Amino acid sequence: MLDIRFIRENPEVVKQNIRNKFQDAKLPLVDAVLDLDKENRAIKQEVEELRAQRNKLSKQIGGLMARGLREEAEEVKKTIAQDASRIDVLSAREKEVEEELRAKMMLIPNIIDPSVPIGKDDSENVEVQRFGEPRVPDFEIPYHTEIMERFHGIDMDAAGRVSGNGFYYLMGDIARLHEAVLAYARDFMINKGFTFCVPPFMIHRNVVEGVMSQTEMDAMMYKIEGEDLYLIGTSEHSMIGKFIDQILPESSLPQTLTSYSPCFRKEKGAHGIEERGVYRIHQFEKQEMIVVCRPEDSMKWYEQMWRYSVELFRSMDIPVRQLECCSGDLADLKVKSCDIEAWSPRQQKYFEVCSCSNLGDAQARRLKMRVKGEDGKTYLPHTLNNTVVAPPRMLIAFLENNLQADGTVLIPKVLQPYMGGKTILEA
Repeated sequence: MLDIRFIRENPEVVKQNIRNKFQDAKLPLVDAVLDLDKENRAIKQEVEELRAQRNKLSKQIGGLMARGLREEAEEVKKTIAQDASRIDVLSAREKEVEEELRAKMMLIPNIIDPSVPIGKDDSENVEVQRFGEPRVPDFEIPYHTEIMERFHGIDMDAAGRVSGNGFYYLMGDIARLHEAVLAYARDFMINKGFTFCVPPFMIHRNVVEGVMSQTEMDAMMYKIEGEDLYLIGTSEHSMIGKFIDQILPESSLPQTLTSYSPCFRKEKGAHGIEERGVYRIHQFEKQEMIVVCRPEDSMKWYEQMWRYSVELFRSMDIPVRQLECCSGDLADLKVKSCDIEAWSPRQQKYFEVCSCSNLGDAQARRLKMRVKGEDGKTYLPHTLNNTVVAPPRMLIAFLENNLQADGTVLIPKVLQPYMGGKTILEA
């Protein structure tokens, strides 16, 4: 959500930003917000004037009564009553205007960074650089669920009977590999200086609205029936929500947290054949990282955070690339974002495994997070988030890149301590 003063002073900048995101249907929101803002300020001014007049008149009543001017005093009381009635009407309208104003402002996208490439959708995202040499072996690589089945490591049929489509049972060494990746990712981030956190897995609606757009919320979140609670789609939501309505001392920045959580997502819409299996599912587990920092430090942290993902995947012998997200592919709260994509030898292409985002002060403004500087003044911090690792997708990349011709799977050195010293998986 943008600062209303910024919209008021830069309406054409806001409109051009909407055009750059190819959301022209939202252009009328800018003028609507300006009209509501104007009305809101006019109401406040009139209420303030009426209250000042009421106070002034109230002081006159005693003097009039003391001089025996009862009729004049009664007329003043009538005026005060009329003013009070008008204040009640205005106050009710003020509440309506402020609610409508906030609702519309939350639909206006954040101002994207000038470095973001302009494009309509993810097909126009831009490859920036590659890390590691993509390899295509001289033997056929089965679909990832087929590899898992060789190790008796997955049962999607049973999960379908129990929970429906989009769920799975992981078993044996594959389940152990899943947990090993999470444990390694946890320790990897702790060694980078991040504080480990296990957050709440359900959050209130005001937190959801504070961390994501309405469009994302409708497409992703599961609501608990009869409760003001939503299942988290990523632990970023509850970790950023930790700071709702808080004033942080500047000396406590940056806040760097890494968290484990299950994640729950509706994943609406039809998906292609390459998104069956465990690629796009309703429940998965993830290690996440977030940073809350001073505005001048956020781009430095953005650069550092996506590089952590690259380092992690390369330590497991998985080639990756960085893909800069174009304007049309950015969620409304994001200033800048990139995906880290892992190489799939079977498909001979890259696919998304991490997403790193700088959200500027949008989440802080929505959640009323503030920082108190050394000068005593408060300001809004910037927030960033990035996937450390989400094992279902990561397992696809891991199995395909470490599969051997004889059907075994190599275990990289960094994972061997978490796999009981195993160096190889055998069917």
